[in-house]
Amino acid sequence: MSEPKVAVLVPCYNEAATIETVVRDFHRHVPDADIYVYDNNSSDATAAVAAAAGAIVRREPLQGKGNVVRRMFADIDADIYIMVDGDATYDAASAPKMIDKMLAEHLDMVTGVRRGEEKAAFRRGHRFGNWMFSTLITVIFGDRVGDLLSGYRVFSRRFVKSFPALSGAFEIETELTVHALELRMPVGDVDTPYGARPEGSVSKLSTVKDGIRILSTVLELVKNERPLPLFGGVGATMMLLALILGLPLVLTFLETGLVPRVPTAIIVVGLSTIGIGSLFTGIVMDSVTRGRQELKRLSYLAHGPVEPGLALDAVDAPQAGRSAP
Repeated sequence: MSEPKVAVLVPCYNEAATIETVVRDFHRHVPDADIYVYDNNSSDATAAVAAAAGAIVRREPLQGKGNVVRRMFADIDADIYIMVDGDATYDAASAPKMIDKMLAEHLDMVTGVRRGEEKAAFRRGHRFGNWMFSTLITVIFGDRVGDLLSGYRVFSRRFVKSFPALSGAFEIETELTVHALELRMPVGDVDTPYGARPEGSVSKLSTVKDGIRILSTVLELVKNERPLPLFGGVGATMMLLALILGLPLVLTFLETGLVPRVPTAIIVVGLSTIGIGSLFTGIVMDSVTRGRQELKRLSYLAHGPVEPGLALDAVDAPQAGRSAP
């Protein structure tokens, strides 16, 4: 059997200053891989420079990294996928180590955990933002991924082909992480050097704007993937407030037969209604969530694991060539 097919996926927007370095480094360290550069409406010479360096260049007109990742995952067939940014900040020499870890431990995602020795590697506020969002995901979904927002990852085919890719921009990394955690996939980390952008290269990540988008994505994922704790918690809080406000009213009514504070009684009824409605909303959405998770799990299981020496055709068609009894 042939070796697994490896594809390097590089989403790019205005990275003419760095893309040649990225393509050549990955050609050197993963020589058997096909390198795909997806140009996302660049206004500079990104596509031409990537093609000259030996990459397969394609274009995605919908703006945003999430849109590019969705297109790449849909278009490319491989056994192992390496996703990396085109800004030359990630270490191509770490890719073989990440692939080896995936194959040796039968993993579906290996994250390149950034270890930047240069102060300029992380822009002001980015380190804090990464810590904050990582803490949120850890508390809600579990602590199994070392770098939530890393753009350097290795995926199995069954991860890629079961990933819905709903995000449109830089929040895609959060969605990738939660997808792995929700399906309880085997995942791992590899420490990798992380450097500052080369001179002439400009980051497209907006600290405030994209930070808000990532936070919105986390909240959306909590709503979609953890509806019962979310809506159940809101419902329980409303019911507790209604109990605190309503108990004195009930005691007064039992003693005197009167309801002296009508506005408070109206508030108690409203809080109780909201609480009960929220609880039932959580129950219904939890059933829907379980159904979606089952469908994603079935899509995930439709593809076999990546094994050394087991290529895509053998993985996806284990019965091929076997004669009937």
